[in-house]
Amino acid sequence: MHTTELLALELDKANLPEMAKKAREGYYHDFLSPLATPCIQLERDLAAIATPAAMALRKRHLNGDFDATKEESDAWAESPDGKATFERLMKRGH
Repeated sequence: MHTTELLALELDKANLPEMAKKAREGYYHDFLSPLATPCIQLERDLAAIATPAAMALRKRHLNGDFDATKEESDAWAESPDGKATFERLMKRGH
């Protein structure tokens, strides 16, 4: 199961449907998010809600339970966005 769906399912269980919707769209994902630091945003959003369920998910998040997998990382690296990112990084190195 993709980590976007894993996180979304847990957010649904915690009765956080708006956050679950964002998770399914990749908003909190390491490689799919439009944010520079989606992991920090997830931590902040859960801390702001501060229900026991949100805080339990926050703890799991900080433990890395919802981090992108190696397979997700590899898929991103092979994607057009990933290849363009690596190309830009290589140009900076010269």
